[in-house]
Amino acid sequence: MSIWQSLPEFGTGVLYAILIAAAYTFAVALASSTGRPRLLQAARLGAYGTVSLVGLSVLVLAFAFVSHDFRISYVARYSDRSMTTPYLVAALWGGQDGSLLWWLFLTSVFSAGCVAWLRRKYLELQPFVIATLMTIIGFFAILMIFAANPFTTSAGGAPVDGSGLNYQLRNFYMIIHPPSLYIGFTSSAIPFAFAIAALATGRLDNEWIVATRKWMLFAWLFLSIGNALGMLWAYEELGWGGYWAWDPVENAAFLPWLTASAYVHSTMIQERRGMLKVWNVFLICATFFLTIFGTFLTRSGLISSVHSFAQSGIGIFFVYYMGVIAAVSITLIVWRLPRLRSEGAFESVLSREAAFVLNNWGFLSLTVFIATATTWPRISEWLLNQESTLGPTFYNTWIPPLALVIFFAMGAAPLLGWRKTSPELFLKSFRWPVAVMLVVATIHLLIGKRVNYPAFYDAAPIYEGALGRALAWLSGKLPFVTVMLVAFNITVVVQEFYRGVAARQRSKSDEGLFTSLFNLVAKSRRRYGGYVVHVGIALMFLGFTGRAWGVDKELSMSPGETAQVDYYSMTYVGPRMEVDNEKRMIFTDLDVVRQGKSIGRVTPAKFIYKTGADQPSTEVAKHMTIRDDLYVIVGMVNPTTKVASFQFHVNPLVNFIWIGVGILILGAIVSMWPEVALEEAGAFGYIRAAASVATSVIFALLLAAGPSLAYGGTASPRAPPAPAIEAPSPAPLPGAALAPAK
Repeated sequence: MSIWQSLPEFGTGVLYAILIAAAYTFAVALASSTGRPRLLQAARLGAYGTVSLVGLSVLVLAFAFVSHDFRISYVARYSDRSMTTPYLVAALWGGQDGSLLWWLFLTSVFSAGCVAWLRRKYLELQPFVIATLMTIIGFFAILMIFAANPFTTSAGGAPVDGSGLNYQLRNFYMIIHPPSLYIGFTSSAIPFAFAIAALATGRLDNEWIVATRKWMLFAWLFLSIGNALGMLWAYEELGWGGYWAWDPVENAAFLPWLTASAYVHSTMIQERRGMLKVWNVFLICATFFLTIFGTFLTRSGLISSVHSFAQSGIGIFFVYYMGVIAAVSITLIVWRLPRLRSEGAFESVLSREAAFVLNNWGFLSLTVFIATATTWPRISEWLLNQESTLGPTFYNTWIPPLALVIFFAMGAAPLLGWRKTSPELFLKSFRWPVAVMLVVATIHLLIGKRVNYPAFYDAAPIYEGALGRALAWLSGKLPFVTVMLVAFNITVVVQEFYRGVAARQRSKSDEGLFTSLFNLVAKSRRRYGGYVVHVGIALMFLGFTGRAWGVDKELSMSPGETAQVDYYSMTYVGPRMEVDNEKRMIFTDLDVVRQGKSIGRVTPAKFIYKTGADQPSTEVAKHMTIRDDLYVIVGMVNPTTKVASFQFHVNPLVNFIWIGVGILILGAIVSMWPEVALEEAGAFGYIRAAASVATSVIFALLLAAGPSLAYGGTASPRAPPAPAIEAPSPAPLPGAALAPAK
């Protein structure tokens, strides 16, 4: 029998081989910890062999997709013969079973990269690093063999054609969003493996922390990219007017980003002062734990979500695995507490260490708050015997004040000295940032209302009584505070660059301005790349705050009728229908005038697919400017009267979010770019360079795709009238949500 005839059985056999190879490598790696070099080399070769088997399993499933092998039920559920090759590849991670295999594949790739990078470094840590990575690979192999096998065959035989990938997933961002997010999730396994190895061996000096810092920055970068691409997908495809609704799956992806952000800051304190060792080990373990916890939330059915996979029985596997991770991590930390004691102590609250600690406590508080609120429906059911859900309004009321504390600490930390800040340095450092902040605040107070960005607004209380009124009052003031802090943070970064360049030019009078700037960044990439990241986050805060000045309106319009939404005037031209091989497309044309000037036509639409007529997709129309987006959604179109219902959203400053993401990526690339030195030419140097190139390509693709994202254009010839189509109820807007900063 050929491999083709037994492809499902062959794929399942490869999964068993992965488990056996991982178990063998785990045992040999632990045996090599007694100081036998030959066993360590065998463990390294075993890791490569395990990774090769994982790669083979992915190739088998990918081949099944492109060859339309509908004997495999996963292939039949998530593909059909009409899908193009890019979407067939994306379907590999479009469902639960395939996404777990993709997770395993990425984990194995980073495991191989780590083993290659280690070579003859960290010889005492290597056995435990390899063993830990093999336990992760082994867990996912067990999960797929016994609960989520992507090679399971259909009980009723192979159908003629498959069901096809969900049409909301046939989106440019869904091709690159899950891999980016999964890269962030899976690469966090490497710092976790180093932490376990350091705890197990007792080698808890700065040697291992330097290695994990590089890997964690890599994971943090792709967690950032993955979350940003998810926001873009939601904004483009879901058609509810926003980009973040505090959905449980969104929160699950956000939680490890918070702890990773805390770590990339606090690690500097350990490197410089020998402090926060327990804190750093905890943050690394917590980040990896939260990646597994997020996967559990997505796939267990514990919390309902518009993004989650179908409910299945794999949740109990994750519960046991999370228990093992927590038990092993806590036990090792408690065992090594004497060796984890800090070598220094805080000398002043006006110090960089204190600002970093404030920053980290803010991140941890947000993590605990969001995790508790996300799981509150189950907690309330267990404790109160009733299920209650916390919506976006709850998050948007409680999170921004804490987020702004972190935002302030982010800007203040570079202005403070290590150990203690003298009064002279304090005044010198804060003078210009505070002055610019006050000037911007004054301008905002004077002209903000005239340009539709008032400094204060009246927020509706979410509770009755004094607490509700106090929170509403505070929410109404936060946009003004945010604008002030954006000015403060950007001025801090400009001042730091100015001081650095000025110092170089004083010491090297022959250097030009741009040469000094280039050399300054080249010699301190990590520091100045971090400053660029801070600028990106400041702009993202400005974009998040724009939601406070947004305008939302729902209207039903007849052809020829004109509606006014903020300073946009829209005339409904009428509906038209077009048909292709897979769908009917109902377009509704609107001519848009902004402050008396015609800006063209927008065309929101409904697509009704032959294979999913009960789930029409919403095609958003947008007019994008640096000031705001006009975001239009069509709901129902009456086939007789041609009356259409529309949702109009004016989203101020939203494009500063995407600009900020691009600047954040640029700063992370600068921080990660390897030194031009022989010792950097190893595996991790190539990984960092490849990551930098990959993120550059992703950002370039986003820029290239931008002009085509707003669906619109000249009206096509009128087709027969469309049937009435009910739009799904829009998700609640996220309000003036402020995502916490790095």
